[in-house]
Amino acid sequence: MTTQTLLIELLTEELPPKALNNLGNHFAASVAEGLEKAQLIDGAAEFTAYASPRRLAVQVKNVKAVQADQKIVKKGPAVANAMKDGAPTKALEGFARGAGAKIEDLTIVHDGKQDVYAYEYVQTGKPLGELLEDIINQAVKKLPIPKVMRWGNSTFTFVRPVHGLIVLHGGYIVNVSVLGLQSGNQTLGHRFLSSGEITIENADSYATQMREQGKVVASFAERKAAIQTALNEQAGRLKATVAADEALLDEVTALVEYPVVLEADFEEHFLAVPQECLILTMQQNQKYFPLLDQNGKLMNRFLLVSNLQTDDPSHIIQGNERVLRARLSDAEFFYKQDQKATLESRLPKLANVVYHNKIGSQAERIERLQSIAAHIAKALGADAAAAERAARLAKADLVTEMVGEFPELQGTMGKYYARLDGETEEIAEAVEQHYQPRFAGDNLPNGKVATAVALADKLETLVGIWGIGLIPTGDKDPYALRRAALGILRMLMQYGLDVNELIQTTFDSFPKGLLNEKTPSETADFMQARLAVLLQNDYPQDIVAAVLAKQPRRLDDLTAKLQAVAAFKQLPEAAALAAANKRVQNLLKKADAALGEVDESLLQQDEEKALYAAAQGLQPKIAAAVAEGNFQTALSELASVKPQVDAFFDGVMVMAEDSAVKQNRLNLLNRLAEQMNAVADIALLSE
Repeated sequence: MTTQTLLIELLTEELPPKALNNLGNHFAASVAEGLEKAQLIDGAAEFTAYASPRRLAVQVKNVKAVQADQKIVKKGPAVANAMKDGAPTKALEGFARGAGAKIEDLTIVHDGKQDVYAYEYVQTGKPLGELLEDIINQAVKKLPIPKVMRWGNSTFTFVRPVHGLIVLHGGYIVNVSVLGLQSGNQTLGHRFLSSGEITIENADSYATQMREQGKVVASFAERKAAIQTALNEQAGRLKATVAADEALLDEVTALVEYPVVLEADFEEHFLAVPQECLILTMQQNQKYFPLLDQNGKLMNRFLLVSNLQTDDPSHIIQGNERVLRARLSDAEFFYKQDQKATLESRLPKLANVVYHNKIGSQAERIERLQSIAAHIAKALGADAAAAERAARLAKADLVTEMVGEFPELQGTMGKYYARLDGETEEIAEAVEQHYQPRFAGDNLPNGKVATAVALADKLETLVGIWGIGLIPTGDKDPYALRRAALGILRMLMQYGLDVNELIQTTFDSFPKGLLNEKTPSETADFMQARLAVLLQNDYPQDIVAAVLAKQPRRLDDLTAKLQAVAAFKQLPEAAALAAANKRVQNLLKKADAALGEVDESLLQQDEEKALYAAAQGLQPKIAAAVAEGNFQTALSELASVKPQVDAFFDGVMVMAEDSAVKQNRLNLLNRLAEQMNAVADIALLSE
């Protein structure tokens, strides 16, 4: 059967740039999936997504003009229940009637469990045109569009008004109607560089015709790659690097159809403003690409991506420079205005900034942060006064002009203003870094003072918000408590602090009765659960479970313990010792009395005497290794007692009739369990 390329294009008004790439990929994948399910593709689906500001399109290879004929088997009632006294039951008659067949036309097939009556027939394949309209409409309905709109007198809805529809199979127009539009083979090119309608000759020529006749690079991926290459080339000539993330590159790619990268500049005096402000202004407001010199300092040159190709781009460059100058002047004004007041003098204004109506203002929060940060700093052996001062100033920049305009700069501006106020560099850095880590993979605060303030900030958020009942549920976590917990855990894995003690200290900093009394225990459990999630990114679940079963309150040695358990699991004795440990724990649950010391005079059999001697010899070795943090050595020592453990369980009845002997044997097993589980609960290791 002959196959050809299928092209579908929706011509729209300008689509939302931040959603464009996602819309294009979803539309293309949904169309290809629909064609594949309808058995209209020869082989696996091979498709190309196109997405530009004014169009979503997809090109699918090897699409059939007609479905292949299909053998259909409709299964009915079981043979055992379908006939009664030689006559068909109502169930069988109903099945035949529903299938449009006579009883004698039915066959018997096996459905994997039993023989059933079935009706087998060949369904003639339908032409592409009969199936494609529904496939496209379903693809449109599945698009991840948060808000739709209507246009003109139409009752149809879409993310933006749709004005054209191309559906070509090879060079043939497939007659379908989508969103009130009849399919054709004509589209529009670039809004300014192209003139008139473009007739697409066949589905395979789409990208070439759009580029050559329409001045449109239809492929999002191709436009993005071209922009990235041009940015790098321009920056390379200036011995600079481009300051931009993937999100900005994606957004700019979604704003242009025929990208041209141009170089521009701004006045050097603006560089007196902190470069973070200038970079954010350029990126966020203007979608420009700032340039950094070889020392990472902002240059007074930048790159922009134009949607126009012209022999003389000077008017485009000058126009963009003029717009940016106004933006940078605003930033410069905010910066100068902010310097007229110190951070300390701004603190009273925080009383008017509500943190949460049940917890109070940012000013009240600052009081708590100061005491928590000082407590943590003392525990870290850091300067408690510096931590308290940094915590006091940490939120003052929230009431500055610059942060009011650019909330993303909170902390960053606090650092600059702290320096201008004469605060120490340690305090200034802590003011900025107390928000870290902001997200997974973000840098941790640098230094103990900054860590103390960062821990205080996140602990106060976690305990306070949890304590008033705003607990994360499902995918809802409006106060980002999961993120706060992970940030706390990452910091505590570097420093040997007691997580439960920190939670209790934070809880005690709130007015008595304000928070739920169960908050400390509940947040500790929450942290334990988040810790398991964090660790399972790098270690198997059973190893994480074994280590966390000990409910560690200090996390700075977790990595060493996890690595030690992973190494122990590779030992040939590990599986048998893990099984023995599980057996020991089950036996200890049956103890009638409190477990205590082993009475050597009650040891009767050679096997239990040998195990006692082995456990006695093992105890100081494991204790010394654990004390030194050499957990791998501690666990490897367990391998030496495997013969005595095996012999004990083979030859000794633990639950002896003599209660004293039984209790003594349980005491012995308890001694053994303490040593086996000194690092982790190895009973939880899987084979």
